[in-house]
Amino acid sequence: MKIDTHQHYWHYRAEDFPWISDGMSALQHDCLPGDVEGALRLAGIDGVVAVQARVTPQETDFLLQMAAQHPQVLGVVGWIDLLSAEMDGSLERWCAHPALKGFRHILQDEPQVQDWVATPGVQRGLAALQKRELVYDVLVFDQQLPSALALCARHADHWLVLDHVGKPALRDWARSNEVACHWRRNLGQLAALPHVMCKLSGLVTEAHQAPGSALSHSDEKKIWACFDHALEVFGPQRLMYGSDWPVCQLISPYDAVHGLAQTWAHSTLSAAEQAAFWSGNAIRCYGLDLPATPL
Repeated sequence: MKIDTHQHYWHYRAEDFPWISDGMSALQHDCLPGDVEGALRLAGIDGVVAVQARVTPQETDFLLQMAAQHPQVLGVVGWIDLLSAEMDGSLERWCAHPALKGFRHILQDEPQVQDWVATPGVQRGLAALQKRELVYDVLVFDQQLPSALALCARHADHWLVLDHVGKPALRDWARSNEVACHWRRNLGQLAALPHVMCKLSGLVTEAHQAPGSALSHSDEKKIWACFDHALEVFGPQRLMYGSDWPVCQLISPYDAVHGLAQTWAHSTLSAAEQAAFWSGNAIRCYGLDLPATPL
C-alpha cells in the first residue's frame, strides 16, 4: 500500500497565493484532486494527505470539502490561527469531520521565526492541538531548523511532522560543504526527539532551478543522500513519502518524483521498512482511515 502524505489543491487566485511568483506559471491555474488522479493510479498510490497552501481559515474548509468529494483524500492538514480567540470554536466544528488530522502554518515565511515559535499564544494554541491528538506539520528552511527544534522540544504530547526534510539548500552544496554539514547536524538534533516524523518530500525544487529541464544525475544523488541521512537519524519508523504535488511540477512530473523515492526505497529498505515508509508510518502518525477500494 502507498500513501502520498503531501499534496496541495487550490482554485487559483493570485491574491491568495503570494508565494507563487511570476516565474511559476506551472502553478498559476486550478490544481485539484482529479488532475493528479491518473498519475497516482499509475504510481500505485492508494490515498493522499492534503496539506494547506493558504494562510486562511477558508483553506481548512476547502480541503475538507475536497476530502468529502474525493475518497482518495484520506486526511487533511489545514490551517488555523493559533492566536485567535475563536480557535476553540473552529476546532469544535472542524474536528467533527473525520478527515481532519492536523494543521500547518507557512512558518518558513515568518520574518522572525524564532520570535513566532516563542510567542505565548502560539505555545498555548499548539498545546491545545496536541490535547486533541492533532498533528502539526512544521515547514521551515534549513537555516530555520534551530527554531523548529525549539518548537518541537516544547511540545511532545503528540506527533509533529517535519516537511520536506527541513528544506536543505541542495543548490548550494557544491559551493559550500558547510551548508550541508549544518543541515545534517540540525536534522540530527531534531530527529533525537522521538515524537517528530519526517517527510521525504519537496526536494526536487530544492535541488534544481531550471523549470522544463530534467533533474541531472547529480541532483538525484543529492536527493538520495538526503534520504540516506534522514534514514540514519530518524530510522525507518519515522519517515513518510510525500510528493509535494503540484509544486514538484515546477521541476519534475509526478512519476519522476515518485520514481526517485521508489528507487531509493527499493535499494535501501527491507520489505518491512518499505511498508512502513509507504503507508504504515503515515497511518500511525495521522490516524488515517484506509480507503474502502483502491484508486
